[in-house]
Amino acid sequence: MSKAVAIIPARGGSKRIPRKNIRDFLGKPIIAYSIETALKSKLFESVIVSTDDEEIAKVAKEYGAEVPFLRDKKLADDFVGSGEVVEWTVEKLKERGWVFDFVCTIYATAPFLQVKYLKEGFEKLKKSDAHMAFGVASMPFPIQRTFKITKSGRCEMFWPENFLKRSQDLEEAYQDAGQFYWQRISVESNEIMFGKDSIPIVLPRHLVQDIDTLEDWKRSEMMYKVLEEMNL
Repeated sequence: MSKAVAIIPARGGSKRIPRKNIRDFLGKPIIAYSIETALKSKLFESVIVSTDDEEIAKVAKEYGAEVPFLRDKKLADDFVGSGEVVEWTVEKLKERGWVFDFVCTIYATAPFLQVKYLKEGFEKLKKSDAHMAFGVASMPFPIQRTFKITKSGRCEMFWPENFLKRSQDLEEAYQDAGQFYWQRISVESNEIMFGKDSIPIVLPRHLVQDIDTLEDWKRSEMMYKVLEEMNL
């Protein structure tokens, strides 16, 4: 039987939204949503929070996660990506005798995460020879018709040849949903995440929202309230 662990990276030093990972989101710390969804899925042997911060560790444990060790401070600055953190955490777990076949990185600020998409990602990855499965969402507007603003304050299309093309004639594009990332431990890949060794799990756009600024936060709370009212 395949064993899986969830790892939720949550450093303490967020700057754009101070104490972001344990900031109150409609009545409870935002990290609680990720922990509770992971536990509810019953997919994981353990749900682990990887943090450098004692307060975050305390909150994580209160909501049912495990914090077997604190992260090295050198892995807690603005320049360290979540992939490096997860790799370090996986190695630490292995050193302690943990055995598992799959690891799922779940972002701490993912209140829209749903069990059914976690399960879909896991099932599709298990039945494939892929290295990864992760949540994606379609772009709301054709990227082929986007433009930039030049230094002189004027418009310049990236692909001007697409200006007269109809939106429905352009190929749909997708983006990382920023929620969950399944990986099979036994399969290595030299591909980037957005490559041929990854399976995209398509999420509805109303369940996808980056939370990087206070404006994003307020928007996310409004979205969450509406989804609750609509029972979605």
